[in-house]
Amino acid sequence: MKKDIHPTYYPDAKITCACGAIFKIGSTKKEIQTEICSQCHPFYTGKEKLIDTMGRVERFKSRKEKASKIIICGTSLKDNEFLNNLAKFQWIKNFNKPILGICGGMHILHAIYNGKKEKNKEIGLIRINFKKNFLSLIGNKEVYNLHQYYYDSKEFETFENQQISKHKTKPFYGTIFHPEVRNKEIILNFTKN
Repeated sequence: MKKDIHPTYYPDAKITCACGAIFKIGSTKKEIQTEICSQCHPFYTGKEKLIDTMGRVERFKSRKEKASKIIICGTSLKDNEFLNNLAKFQWIKNFNKPILGICGGMHILHAIYNGKKEKNKEIGLIRINFKKNFLSLIGNKEVYNLHQYYYDSKEFETFENQQISKHKTKPFYGTIFHPEVRNKEIILNFTKN
């Protein structure tokens, strides 16, 4: 066997898991950090446990603070699970930078401000005459709708048959239609201003 080609072997290397468990094993690394182990993995414990292994929550908070604007996009027609988890969006009430809520994003904005849920299924293209300038959209336009509900909050002014909204005091905008389909200028103007 050749000399000096093999890494150093540590017979009592220390493994530390994110859950706090510590193990000793033989390894070529003196210390190892792991995100999950047999002490916390649901397969072994039988318990489901949320572990923020990648620092997702902290990374989201950091990115949110650095962002100059936020767009909350919609979801598929049947995916309304986010409406059962509105507590996760309460941070919006303390946020003072511009937000554009698209379809499901508009639902979230209205719902966290005590909006009332109304059944309002619309699928397909419709024509709307935008009488007021909304993020540079004005005049007779074709928009694409894909939603089952509408939320109406007294904290928002709604326009054009409840297709668009603006918070009364904060820079929060909402579209129940999908501007990414036919009206990309809304998104572009939101991001530029």
